[in-house]
Amino acid sequence: MIIRSADLEIVCGITSEIPDTDYPEIAFAGKSNVGKSSLINTLLNRKGLARTSSQPGKTQTINFYNINQTMYLVDLPGYGYATASVEIKAQWGKMIERYLHTSKQLLAVFLLIDVRHEPSENDCLMYQWMLEQGYSPVIIATKMDKISRGELDRNIARVRKVLGTKEDTVILPFSAQTKQGTEEIWRLMETLAFGAPLEEETRAQQQARIAHEKQVAEQKAIADAQARGEEYAPKKERWKKAGHPVAKKTAQKHQAKKAAKHKALGKNPNKRK
Repeated sequence: MIIRSADLEIVCGITSEIPDTDYPEIAFAGKSNVGKSSLINTLLNRKGLARTSSQPGKTQTINFYNINQTMYLVDLPGYGYATASVEIKAQWGKMIERYLHTSKQLLAVFLLIDVRHEPSENDCLMYQWMLEQGYSPVIIATKMDKISRGELDRNIARVRKVLGTKEDTVILPFSAQTKQGTEEIWRLMETLAFGAPLEEETRAQQQARIAHEKQVAEQKAIADAQARGEEYAPKKERWKKAGHPVAKKTAQKHQAKKAAKHKALGKNPNKRK
């Protein structure tokens, strides 16, 4: 998907009502420090949209990220945060349960598991609980760059065994460092949200879009100039197209050097062979 806009639009706390949104929702769950914020930032190609922290349990709200005014990525609070009180953990659990039961647009839940380690008891409880709620979580095996390819295959098999997943459960390896798995995750989310993966822009579509955006920008500049009582003057082209963009002064220097070289050799650069 080409990300044209990505905004944190809705934040739900423990006492907030679950919003009734207009777009499909894909939710992300996982224990604290499993890499949910890093995953979301990588998917959206934004460095700091979802805040990452060395302190687990940072996300204590349900965060709705609006993508291109077409869908929401929903970041659920991390579970298994050791230093959180029993009361706070219970409130987070109720908040997540309320969201899963209340949302009319939720299509799927992606459960993040750190592929380096055996799924924890909390991971197993969350997975089984989601099955009981009527969802078949897609598993994202995070931090795949931290282990070898051979270890990755063995560890994914271990994740399946420990969680007790069904044979058709999808497990997608992912790395926020190398961005491996990003396209596969997007392809699945687009299929869930829109029925099929969205096609990338063709070169002609891209050129048409750029030309349209340039025209809109120029019309705005004209309107702004008129509002100031000034005459609109378009910016002069700074670059000369010659196979690849080069500065005019640089091109002139090249021509001057070439002419000087021919002159020194007694050649006529304009003479045809």
